[in-house]
Amino acid sequence: MLRQLAAGLSFAAALSAGAGPVMAGSSDTFLQTINGRWVGPGEIVAGKYKGTRFTCDLAGGTDQAPSAMQLEGSCRVGLFSQKMSARVSHDGRTYTGAFLDGAKGAGLDIVSGVVEGDRMVFGLDRKQLNGAMVARLEDRDELNVTISVKVGEDLVPVIGMKLKRDGGTVRQTALQD
Repeated sequence: MLRQLAAGLSFAAALSAGAGPVMAGSSDTFLQTINGRWVGPGEIVAGKYKGTRFTCDLAGGTDQAPSAMQLEGSCRVGLFSQKMSARVSHDGRTYTGAFLDGAKGAGLDIVSGVVEGDRMVFGLDRKQLNGAMVARLEDRDELNVTISVKVGEDLVPVIGMKLKRDGGTVRQTALQD
């Protein structure tokens, strides 16, 4: 079912047109605040699997540099679990990375981004699919994530998640490949 969640995003996005690039931000502070374990519910809010609810358990960390970040773990629907991952790096000009195994596999490429204060927006791309992932820290221990796809001129929300930092403390977590 969780593979279908990722496939559902790809399917919905295949209907979309191109999205313009998002300019890079000047601060990597937000990336560093993702360190720690994040757990919480999510829901597919559009498309074939609309209404499907899931729960995620993700470990966030900086990838041996303050200008790179990764989240790894799994999301679960009932008895079924799917590995989830996202890696993002910032080279001073733009953000790049991959959701799952990137567009060459079953995932999406992160092709652009901006980080401002308590919010980050990343541009997503997979062949003819374009969209955005918006993550906002409601407070230091609550992260809301929305993944949207471009349909015509509009960004349509497809997946929403409300994650809480497990334990309520910021921890430096170095994740290995």
